[in-house]
Amino acid sequence: MICFFYYLTPFIQLFSTNIQVKFFRILILDSSFLTLSLYQLKLLIFNHNSTAMFKILSVNPGSTSTKFAVYEDETLVSLHTIRHTPSDLKPFKTLFDQYEFRKNLMLDKLKNDGIDLSDLSAVVGRGGLVRPLESGVYGVNDKLISDLKFPHRAEHASNLGGVIAHEIAQAIPGCKAFIADPIVVDELQDVARISGLPEIPRRSMFHALNHKAIARKYAAANGTTYDKLKLVIAHLGGGISVAAHRYGKVIDVTQGLDGYGPFSPERAGTLDAGLLVSLCFDGKYTQDEIRKLLVGKGGLMAHLGTNEELIAEKRAEEGDTKAKLVLEAMAYTVAKEIGAMLTVLKGEADAVILTGGIAHSQFIVEYIKKMISPMAKVAVYPGEDEMEALAMSGLRVLRGEKSKEY
Repeated sequence: MICFFYYLTPFIQLFSTNIQVKFFRILILDSSFLTLSLYQLKLLIFNHNSTAMFKILSVNPGSTSTKFAVYEDETLVSLHTIRHTPSDLKPFKTLFDQYEFRKNLMLDKLKNDGIDLSDLSAVVGRGGLVRPLESGVYGVNDKLISDLKFPHRAEHASNLGGVIAHEIAQAIPGCKAFIADPIVVDELQDVARISGLPEIPRRSMFHALNHKAIARKYAAANGTTYDKLKLVIAHLGGGISVAAHRYGKVIDVTQGLDGYGPFSPERAGTLDAGLLVSLCFDGKYTQDEIRKLLVGKGGLMAHLGTNEELIAEKRAEEGDTKAKLVLEAMAYTVAKEIGAMLTVLKGEADAVILTGGIAHSQFIVEYIKKMISPMAKVAVYPGEDEMEALAMSGLRVLRGEKSKEY
């Protein structure tokens, strides 16, 4: 009997940087039974080519735009935002009716750029208002497509992302379709779900994609991994969400869509429940109008007539005392929620991270820092790159991370 492991060892060592070995078994074989040819040895060693480059298309539909990007591994190759005017979208009766229109605009733009999609490895769409699920990358299947087309909660433009990803991937041999970290990611600990009314439980709806991407980015920059950290992350944008992250899970979070938490440039956040009930029934507003006050016409928009923080800040700098006070109030409510999430982590946070577009504002960031710095380290990662976050989610799966089934 001959142990072929002895003879293969030099070759395995030579090529070990170019292969990923999942299983290696020592085969004890009779010398008259098998002789390995150089060709067979080459097949064994190069069975997995880890140096292959993956091409990924990210798709992020919004209410008035469709953003998309092509990446080759971590490298951005093409990035576009197509704006949709009300007249562009008027012919479509439902949100889902728009998907073919948006998909074709994307494909035409990429064709004009000379981008060859025939060798796409994956298309990753922004996840929508589907059923609550754990964080992760999900392969698009029939059940997911059904929930994206006929949502259980409400229509949202991001629902189109998975559908468009599926349609494009289907036409390309070997290409896979995914969604990643939709806003309905739900990892809450049980105690965080209970409110004062059984009919109105606390729900998890937040900027999961950016929260998770920034957490991983912070972890990598500090020589560790996301699942080893305790973090409080505040996403500051058109909507604001503040979450407690414990060892890779979001165990508590404000409801960043139409619920509770800080007010934002266009969302009302937590309100006095009694006064809200009165507003609902005084006959002045319809249900749809109330919903619009909560999301779209709340926050800075309600107080200052603008949903752009930069415009409000410029007014404050020019002496508008109301603008200054409202901006301070917004930052104040963010800091209060951060403080609450620090208590969820029992004061043991590795860091508080401020991210999102408004994290570019020194005015807002410094106000929050003054309130939070005595309690925790504050790191700032301004902006958000949802296109990169989507692409890197797909890339992790293509490189071996297991995708989840919806």
